[in-house]
Amino acid sequence: MIAHGKDIKVFSGNANRRLADEICEQMGTTLGKAEVGAFSDGEVYVSLFETVRGSDVFVVQSTCNPVNNNLMELLIIIDALKRASAGRITAVIPYYGYARQDRKAKARDPITAKLVANMITAAGADRVLTMDLHASQIQGFFDIPVDNLAGNPIFVDYYGKKFGSDCENMIVVSPDVGSVSRARAFAQKLHMNLAIVDKRRQKANQCEVMNVIGDVRDKDCIIFDDMVDTGGSLCNAAQALVEVGGARSVHACASHGVLSGPAIDRINESVIQELALLDTIPAIDPNLSSKIKYLSVGPMFSDAIERIYQEISISKLFR
Repeated sequence: MIAHGKDIKVFSGNANRRLADEICEQMGTTLGKAEVGAFSDGEVYVSLFETVRGSDVFVVQSTCNPVNNNLMELLIIIDALKRASAGRITAVIPYYGYARQDRKAKARDPITAKLVANMITAAGADRVLTMDLHASQIQGFFDIPVDNLAGNPIFVDYYGKKFGSDCENMIVVSPDVGSVSRARAFAQKLHMNLAIVDKRRQKANQCEVMNVIGDVRDKDCIIFDDMVDTGGSLCNAAQALVEVGGARSVHACASHGVLSGPAIDRINESVIQELALLDTIPAIDPNLSSKIKYLSVGPMFSDAIERIYQEISISKLFR
């Protein structure tokens, strides 16, 4: 597997060790020997137990909950590798935390997504590999190359096999106006039409009014989004499709299952029949919800890592 005179090594923090193991298994290698832990006062420490001098190193670490701890693990691992003379360091961040703080929504707001990009670069990363950034302009926050993989080919494959040719009565739904371009690209790949759930407040302190743009009556809907956090918007959109639009059934999918706060209870009580998520964030206990199904991103990330290592295009992975 030698491409340019360097060996390849994969290390991981504690955020999503199972995914890192799966990536290594797909690549036919083993995870680098290292210890990532914390002192009694909470400070993160990293110990590398093998040489990385001149190696092409990939660090797999989602910055999911606990976000700050996982981010510090990533930064300290990168710093340790840099000081150990690694040839090139790629930060593999399946889920990029702080991505929703990508602009100033009101006066005196920080742009934390840019701050995190600066920190990763300052730590010593040479490039970043991630998936479905909440805002695509975050790629421009970095002064190093960023490969932003798309998760929708995995969903296209999943729903293509699940429903086969029986998709004439199906429609893809964007849960809000801001996600239209993402949902449209997904719908085109599945050769389905697109609908939109538009929510608005008519007056302050009044409930949101949900409007469905597009004909979903007696149709099977697939809501497509980039992440599910507390689940409020997703479950309300699903309810509107059934009550306002007259949809026959509602499925949903999203790249990142943050699932914080009341999310799992909301999903269990919702009209959604199944929520498909990618395992960019560790899976929840399956006993908590029978509606949530996880699809693996391991094969896609292992393919991307091998292509980066061999210095060949990864654009094939977007199709």
